[in-house]
Formats: sequence, structure tokens, C-alpha cells
Amino acid sequence: MKTFSKKSDVAGNWQKAVKKPIPVNCVQIHEAFQVKTLEGMMQGKPGDWLMEGIQGELYACDDAIFKKTYDLK
Repeated sequence: MKTFSKKSDVAGNWQKAVKKPIPVNCVQIHEAFQVKTLEGMMQGKPGDWLMEGIQGELYACDDAIFKKTYDLK
């Protein structure tokens, strides 16, 4: 099994892709929290967002990443 730790570890032609505009439900949590995700228990910190994925799964999203990735409607 190969292990990749950086882009240059992969021999191949990288392609550009744009994420589909899929609306997700979210709420900003103002205290530390835990959420059971598909990958196991995840820790959230104050200010992180609790997100619901397209199949109903829950996960936490760091506020700085949220602001770069999502626009509230």
C-alpha cells in the first residue's frame, strides 16, 4: 500500500475540479463539543461549525475553513 504525504509523492496528471454547489445545513457552536462522525468521535472547539453532510452525517468544521469554503444563504 502506498503512502502519500505531499503532492509530489504522486506520479500522475493532477486535474482541476470545482466542488458542486450543494447546500448543507450548519450551525455555529459557541462552546467545545464532540460529534460522532463516520470516521469516529471528532472534537469541536468554540466557534466551530456543526455541519450536516448530504447523507445526513454530522461533522465539525473549523471557523476559518468555513469562512473560506462556504457562504451563508
